[in-house]
Amino acid sequence: THNLPPGLEYLNQLDQIIIHQQVELLEAILGTETSSKYEIKNHLGQRVYFAVEENGCFDRKLCSPIRSFTIRIADNTGREVIRVIRPLRCNSCWFPCFLQELEVQSPPGTIAGYVVQNWDPFLPKFTIQNQSKEDILKIIGPCATCGCFEDVDFEVKALNEMTTIGKISKYWSGFVNNVFTNTANFGIQVPVDLDVRIKAVMIGACFLIDLMFFENSLDGL
Repeated sequence: THNLPPGLEYLNQLDQIIIHQQVELLEAILGTETSSKYEIKNHLGQRVYFAVEENGCFDRKLCSPIRSFTIRIADNTGREVIRVIRPLRCNSCWFPCFLQELEVQSPPGTIAGYVVQNWDPFLPKFTIQNQSKEDILKIIGPCATCGCFEDVDFEVKALNEMTTIGKISKYWSGFVNNVFTNTANFGIQVPVDLDVRIKAVMIGACFLIDLMFFENSLDGL
């Protein structure tokens, strides 16, 4: 546990991380998106971090869901502990040279790792890399991600893609009793002894998956 990035000690004992998007009342009434805000919780529903997406209105209205963004993640004292940065990229399978890549920093300014999309004609595939760009884990999603408000699992696998060690799940309403509201949530399940920097990168992967596949998931709720 020595040399942990400050603030990541909260992730040390967690094997389940919940990301819960807060829908602003103004947004619900007007139907227009304001900056996205999230709570990051443990399995008991206790908030560990909160996150705010930063980008311009120009990006949100015209470039979504290919927009660039920066998400700042702070602990409960307000100290920023993780920064997620995504450049503007093309979102088409016909342009594999413009695949998605996300950089996760912890502390801000220091690379913790990367999420890199892998080209595949059928399945959503990503590689989790450490700060040295060495491959650590794979994430493989299902053929269809629009499961009509059913839970959707992206499996976290070893590099050989044979062994499943966890998953990132899109949960729809009714998850975990009344701990959460009826908005959409994500859950991350990983081994408890996974490097906390890689756990931080997994949180970044969750945001990327949300933007790429579920950007409009809250519409009409």
